[in-house]
Amino acid sequence: MQVFHKLDDVPTEFGPSLVSVGNFDGMHRAHAHVLGEIVRRGRQSGGQAVAVTFEPHPARILRPDSGLKLLTPVPEKLRLLERTGIDAVLMLPFGRDLSLMTPRQFAERVLKKKLHAREVHEGYNFRFGHKATGDVNLLEEFGQEMGFEVKVYPEQKLRGEPVSSSHIRKLLGEGRVSRARHLLARPFCILGTPGRGRGYGSKYTVPTINLARYEELVPKDGVYVTWTRVGTELFEAVTNVGNRPTFGADSFAIESHLLNFHPLELTPESEVEICFLDRLRDEIKFPSVEALREQIARDVKKAQRYFHLLQLNR
Repeated sequence: MQVFHKLDDVPTEFGPSLVSVGNFDGMHRAHAHVLGEIVRRGRQSGGQAVAVTFEPHPARILRPDSGLKLLTPVPEKLRLLERTGIDAVLMLPFGRDLSLMTPRQFAERVLKKKLHAREVHEGYNFRFGHKATGDVNLLEEFGQEMGFEVKVYPEQKLRGEPVSSSHIRKLLGEGRVSRARHLLARPFCILGTPGRGRGYGSKYTVPTINLARYEELVPKDGVYVTWTRVGTELFEAVTNVGNRPTFGADSFAIESHLLNFHPLELTPESEVEICFLDRLRDEIKFPSVEALREQIARDVKKAQRYFHLLQLNR
């Protein structure tokens, strides 16, 4: 998969192409469906399948006070995009110049002249251009004028719920990671490194690990059943997201208790990936550390049962 980081990186003779434009935050089922379609049609026609996205996310520039946290940071988004089989990603730097580009200018400069688009595939609620004044109807008009076909996809629902980044963000904010997993078609995961000063050394021998400070979206505070990958090792785990109120002053942490633990080599640069499978309970303040230990033991038993049932259903 080729990655172009600005419009000028795209070769002059690139194309013809089949294009989808979007933020692709979360890379959920609906994204995968649209991109899978342009890959399929591209293979049939000899065209290049291209995803056009933006960095940073436009909301962070246009609505800086929104505090938007990403479902998928850029490296993860690129990895998930590559899985779809597309040929190229154009990551347009989103700043003042791009935000002022009219819908016509975007269609002409990006889709027609640079990508030589043959087809453009978008969801029913697609907006583009300055102040999001362009919609799919206007895009279809431009397509007729500029020589590309527009395919519009209706809203996709799964068991009555919309498959959208905003809805998945809402589910995670409520701690409903199991439901989010169905809409994503994979567990919601976060990727980082071990927390500084905790959980690593020349030989890692304690079955808990803290994630270093993570700035993007995490599920609602609580206790979860997770898969936790440390380097190349995958562990069943119980993960606490929250402020650990039993220990006094709030101290936010994402801490995993590894169930099928064995000692392993670990460094401050080791990758730690936590994938959220199910929610066990809210985070609460216990009257003593002993009461907390007893609850953790109950959490571990529930998690072990979850993984046992998961194995049986495979």
